[in-house]
Formats: sequence, structure tokens, C-alpha cells
Amino acid sequence: MNFEDDDAPLSKTQRKQEMQELQALGERIIALDPAVRARLPLSDDMIDAVEETSRIRSHEGRRRHMQYVGKVMRKEDRAAIRAAFEAMDQEQNHRNAAFQRLEKTRDALIDDDDALEPFIDAHPDVDRQTLRQLIRNARSERQRGKPPASARKLFQLIRDTVGL
Repeated sequence: MNFEDDDAPLSKTQRKQEMQELQALGERIIALDPAVRARLPLSDDMIDAVEETSRIRSHEGRRRHMQYVGKVMRKEDRAAIRAAFEAMDQEQNHRNAAFQRLEKTRDALIDDDDALEPFIDAHPDVDRQTLRQLIRNARSERQRGKPPASARKLFQLIRDTVGL
């Protein structure tokens, strides 16, 4: 007899693992903000199941409902949903990287006098007077151990100047 792996029935353990994965994916969908959730390719049944979750208060009722969500997830295009999640994760990673670059720029402006001119050359439309004042204030706050209010304002100015 010649059996192929694709034709073999799933074991009970494999079926349970698949259902747990589907429930976990459903939990992730439920946790999303409705505006973000709208970007996912979900069927009407899945949208109804997700919206119903917010009305369930009982712990046991929620557990049973999550099993139902896992059941509905079987009919969904899981590859498309995972691809949409991956795209959202990549967007978030790009935003985080850009945020970190802005923080490094801010720290360089505060720590190093030589960083000011290259920044102004790269962004000639920046308000130079405000930029210099915020840098001075941020340095002063740092030396006195004060909260970094000017550093936050400097970050906002850099972010607005760069266009993020």
C-alpha cells in the first residue's frame, strides 16, 4: 500500500492544534481596532462573530464563543488574513524604525553642536530659531535634571520637519 501524507487523516492532536491556532488568529482579529480590522479580508459571518464577542461578559460564554470563532475561521481565507497581518506588522516595523531614527537625530542635536548644521542643510525649511532654542532648553533641562519637555517639543519639531 502506498499512502501519501496529504491523503492521511489528521490525528486528534493535529486537529486540536489547528483549532487552537485558528482561535488564536481569531483572538488577534478581535483585539484589533475596528478601523484596522476593516482592512482584513473577512466574511460577513466572521465579522458578525467578532462583533458578537464584545457583548459576551461571561468567562465560560466567551470561551465557548472563541471555539465558535475558531469554527468560523475554518471557512476564511487564512493565507490572505495572515498576509494582511504581515503587511500591518511590516508597516509597524517601518514606523518604529523611523521613530528611532528621529530619536537618534534629536539626541545628536542635543549632545553634539556639530549635528546642527548638517540637519539644517538637509532641511532648509526648518524654523532655525525655534530649533536652536529647543536645543538650548533641552540641554538646560538635562543638566538640571528636569523633565524633558523641550526634548519632546524638539522631537515634534523634527518629526514635523521631516514629514512623518
